[in-house]
Amino acid sequence: MLSVPLVRAGEEAASRETRVLHGVDGVPLATVHEAPALLTRLTVKKMRGAPDLSPAERLTVLAEAGRRFAGATLGGQSPEEFCRAQALASGVPIAVTRRTLGHLAELCGRLGDVMARQRPIGAGGTARWVRRGEVLGVVAPSNHPATQGAWLQALAFGYRVVVRPGARDPVTPLRLVRALLDAGLAPGMISLLPGSHSSADALRDAADLALVYGGEDTVARLRGHDRVLVRGPGRSKILLDRPADEETLDHLVAEIADDGGVRCTNASVVLTSGDHRRLAADLAERLAALPVHPVTDERAVLPARPRKEAEALRAALDAAARGAVELAAPHYADGPLPVVDGDAAALRPAVIRADRADHPGLGTELPFPCVWVAPWQPSEGLAPLRDTLALTLLTDRIPLVAAALAAPGIRTVLHGRIPGWWRDPYLPHDGYLGSFLNEVRGFAAVRPSRR
Repeated sequence: MLSVPLVRAGEEAASRETRVLHGVDGVPLATVHEAPALLTRLTVKKMRGAPDLSPAERLTVLAEAGRRFAGATLGGQSPEEFCRAQALASGVPIAVTRRTLGHLAELCGRLGDVMARQRPIGAGGTARWVRRGEVLGVVAPSNHPATQGAWLQALAFGYRVVVRPGARDPVTPLRLVRALLDAGLAPGMISLLPGSHSSADALRDAADLALVYGGEDTVARLRGHDRVLVRGPGRSKILLDRPADEETLDHLVAEIADDGGVRCTNASVVLTSGDHRRLAADLAERLAALPVHPVTDERAVLPARPRKEAEALRAALDAAARGAVELAAPHYADGPLPVVDGDAAALRPAVIRADRADHPGLGTELPFPCVWVAPWQPSEGLAPLRDTLALTLLTDRIPLVAAALAAPGIRTVLHGRIPGWWRDPYLPHDGYLGSFLNEVRGFAAVRPSRR
């Protein structure tokens, strides 16, 4: 069984408080050492003022860490062993984890350019772009391994970073931390502290700034805290305002289901000015044909969860439907939650047809390919399209595109079929992280006189 230790200011340590992490198949996978709230606060205090590297040294270390994350044996774990453990822990298909190895390695090598593009154009003369604090606390998610790339940017900006990993996936940030230290990162710049909700709250309060991932309750609780950046449900949407030809249907399926449908950028709502009933039926037929395999099988494309957890997710979907019709389920001879490995149930896609764009279920986002299809009329404008991380507009209405770019509550606008757009390291999916981590301060100095 694996061991996930505490990492306090670069040093691995055991804890009296441990829990057993079970894989989605129900088999014990790892012993996770957890930090109590007091130890979390002490760790943040210990990291303040710890020795740093120069900006150029940090970027060199980060690039090397990316290479080691992708290809080295770290903590006795090979890349392939990591991929298997991550898939079993998170329930994400193993092919997603393998792609993430390369994705994060590429990101680490480009962080200098990523930082440069975030810098305000006026910074440099009578202005300086500087950190707002010294220590960043990260309450990390478990939905997709690539989300860990955000806090790597904070290291590049010079922050000391303390990561409280998600309950289901402590293995990805542990591998990243080991890669960073192996590549030469100053030990005082990084800590990994698995722990309870109280430990997460302690980290948020002790750090100068915090990046917190969570659901709607977390967003509501922390809204308005200027030193906490909350990243919650994506509710990514697509507007189809053209005929649904074969290429368009293929694009919709990919946006809904790629990477197992677990990303916040996967589409959870498709609105159309055409026949929404026909579109929903076509999507249900295509999505229902996705194959079912254990998440450790290279052919797996669907996520899995322990059976009882999977049943709870489907129950939540049924409760949200409120009269809307689920069209994919009738295609499944053995049901929407087939058991694929031990206690693991695959989460087959769901396609819910709603007959109005303001159906309350359209705000429901679940961690598998689950999409709501509803009608849209030009007279409704942007109202049904707001409150979204990513809005794809398949339309020729150019004024609508301009209006979407100007509308509050729409974080990313994509015009046309853009495959794999979320992998672009320069595209701000939810704003630039640097805008939260840094601020512009005025600066002026008397020039020394020449004698």
